[in-house]
Amino acid sequence: MSGCQVEEQNLGVRPGEALAVNFPYMLHHMPDESVSTANHRDRLLRLVKSLSPKVVTLVEQESNTNTAPFFHRFLETLDYYTAMFESIDVARPRDDKQRINAEQHCLARDIVNMIACEGAERVERHELLGKWKARFTMAGFAPYPLSSSVGNAMRDMLGEYHENYRLQEWGGAVYLGWKKRMLATLSAWR
Repeated sequence: MSGCQVEEQNLGVRPGEALAVNFPYMLHHMPDESVSTANHRDRLLRLVKSLSPKVVTLVEQESNTNTAPFFHRFLETLDYYTAMFESIDVARPRDDKQRINAEQHCLARDIVNMIACEGAERVERHELLGKWKARFTMAGFAPYPLSSSVGNAMRDMLGEYHENYRLQEWGGAVYLGWKKRMLATLSAWR
């Protein structure tokens, strides 16, 4: 079921049950106010807030391709995916089957969608964390600081790969990057 179709009755939440919601790289696929007056992104966030979760986590690309005009979207996509491919290059050998599969079936598809599609056909609509913060705040959420152990665990894991991976904790969120380009963010909300 698509996030656009989710209604409270689909979720099976029981009264008094502790609820945690995780949005890993999914909300950017939902149309917002720039595509449809239905604005499924914000509707889903308001629905989740009405369920009073103990925590909501968001992991998304740190890229601005949602409402940008074509030329800016092209440059942003080029910059973002250049860093992404460089980071993959040092982490996995070029003949690695998982790498090939991810590049062909995920990354290539995403790039084509961001560059070649417009309107409702374009489903890859990345936003910067600042925009996600505004959306979460408008839905009634407040930032929920991440434990320092989250950043420490991620740093330890990155240490096994390459020195050019970057991890930055700022404003209650964790940013993962390659060299000077931030690629993803992790934040928690309540």
